[in-house]
Amino acid sequence: MRPARGLTVGRRTAGPPYAVVIPTLARDTLADCLAALAAANGPQPEEIVLVDDRPDPEPDGLLHALSVLGDLRERTAVLSSGGRGPAAARNTGLRAVTAPWVAFLDDDVQVGPHWCDQLVQDLAEASPDTAAVQGVIAVPLPGERRPTDWERGAALLAQARWITADMAYRAEALQRVGGFDERFRRAFREDADLALRVLDAGWRIGQGRRTTRHPVRRADRWVSLRAQRGNADDALMLRLHGPDWRRRAVAPRGRILSHLAVTGAGAAAVALAAAGRRRAAAVAALGWAAGTAEFAWSRIAPGPRTGQEVATMVATSVLIPPAAAWHRLSGLWRHRSAPAWQAAGR
Repeated sequence: MRPARGLTVGRRTAGPPYAVVIPTLARDTLADCLAALAAANGPQPEEIVLVDDRPDPEPDGLLHALSVLGDLRERTAVLSSGGRGPAAARNTGLRAVTAPWVAFLDDDVQVGPHWCDQLVQDLAEASPDTAAVQGVIAVPLPGERRPTDWERGAALLAQARWITADMAYRAEALQRVGGFDERFRRAFREDADLALRVLDAGWRIGQGRRTTRHPVRRADRWVSLRAQRGNADDALMLRLHGPDWRRRAVAPRGRILSHLAVTGAGAAAVALAAAGRRRAAAVAALGWAAGTAEFAWSRIAPGPRTGQEVATMVATSVLIPPAAAWHRLSGLWRHRSAPAWQAAGR
């Protein structure tokens, strides 16, 4: 006979039942994520759903990671979402669970040793109008040197609002707002979009006490350049939530205006030179060079200043402004007809 939900059995204690949904690309970090979840003290999840978001997943690609779950393996299901991004993967997992609360984790985090106990306490203390309770994210940084640009960027996750690296949502609230917006194909802004829709629908979002560790994953030197694709998602956020979405989401504007100006100066220098206007071209080129140098130094100065880091910062600081401008402008064009979410959802 299966024990009644919420009663004390073995490691489980009374508390609201919950499921865990983890979208994954079958990265090496998944095994550590699942091992930490299996080792956490407290009420175990009713269900665990791993959503493999690779376009063509290998049938046995998750066997090693699943092997660390121990007794939780029998509660775990593996689904596929077809490589459509983390928003679609989370929706796939959401549709598969029956628990009233769903805790979303990223596959590169490690929950704390008392995470299950603390999660249940967070949920038990949630008021009836609370749609979600966010976990505390800790990003360990190297202590023997200054962090790199990539590490400093990752450290900002500890301050991010509504981050789904560890976010527990009431299933009812997600169903009322239609879940995650699958137009967000990257792990960027899909969490803020959902939170703003939930808040606009009259729910509250709370801050819990449970802690999850988010190690800085390894990345190549071009990772900051690829990250500029997120500017297209910012364009979608503008269409969905209006010009004040950054204030409401407490999302810093970043350097997009500077990137547009630097890119414009560079383009003007080329055009003016082609037209034979050398003096004007020189002025524009000087503006481009000054803007690029300032951007590069702002990234180099707080870092370790090793040869490799400096070379990476110089190269990417030249390429990031036009990449950011391209993705922002292309995103504005692509999403030009997207209605505000209220018009689409009410």
